[in-house]
Amino acid sequence: MSILLVGEFGAEEYARWRENLAACLAGDEILRLATDKYDPASIEIALVANPPAGSLVGLRNLRLIQSLWAGVDRLLSDATVPAHVPIVRLIDPNLTQAMTECALACVMFLHRQFPAYAEQQATREWKKRPQTLARQRRVGILGFGQLGQAVAAALASLNFDVEAWSARSHSFEGIRTRTGQSGLAALLERSDILINLLPLTAETADILNANLFRQLPRGASIVNLARGGHLDEGSLLDALASGHLAHAILDVFREEPLPRDHPFWSHPRITALPHVAAETDMKTAAKIAADNIREFRGSRMPAPLVDRAKGY
Repeated sequence: MSILLVGEFGAEEYARWRENLAACLAGDEILRLATDKYDPASIEIALVANPPAGSLVGLRNLRLIQSLWAGVDRLLSDATVPAHVPIVRLIDPNLTQAMTECALACVMFLHRQFPAYAEQQATREWKKRPQTLARQRRVGILGFGQLGQAVAAALASLNFDVEAWSARSHSFEGIRTRTGQSGLAALLERSDILINLLPLTAETADILNANLFRQLPRGASIVNLARGGHLDEGSLLDALASGHLAHAILDVFREEPLPRDHPFWSHPRITALPHVAAETDMKTAAKIAADNIREFRGSRMPAPLVDRAKGY
């Protein structure tokens, strides 16, 4: 039985994935690319990275799906993905490190008022702004899974005043965590900088909306490193125009690449990144996938599995 690799890859990227996977898989494993000719009945395991809808149709002997991306929202939105086949999430320390580095860079950029100084530079204005220390800056984090916990710990180590919110309760040393609607409201009202790391589900879609922005302190900033579907773009533009929000750093968008005529490109209070916060590391992801396949071949189900009811 074979392994199928399928994703939104060009020929060069497929070739690099094949090379990295071949270096990690057991010698008797047969790897097929979606671009190869293969017998669908021979596929037992699928390695997927944002696969186009319908990519897994006809694989009647499919027994395991391993995601090569951290997010699985697109995979779960594909009604053709067999509901009985378990999906394994990618938990990669390198990806977690990359996301943590990006979140720290965003917070420091906002905390030290670099957007305001950039505006001053454009008009050749020499003006020192009041300096706030990290312990005086309140950072809220939406989402407290592995990524959220790593980001929170890193910010706390720099003395930022950090709180986090998630759908279910957590206990984490040194970080106050909240849950529920009352918990969300409490977190928002004290967040000078709000970082979104939530999974995209039916419950979290458009969560960054006008109602949420109104609950933030005036002059707050937001950082969206999760999914474009979390953000109501019109509400963000309105909140920036009114001055209620000071700045937004966005790494993800509803349409990617961001259309050239999109207002985010030229907005003076938006920093747009081309979805680079945390890219999958092929070498480490290939090793993790290969290790999970060995677990599966040994009649042990790899972890963590996606909870389809929760959407992550």
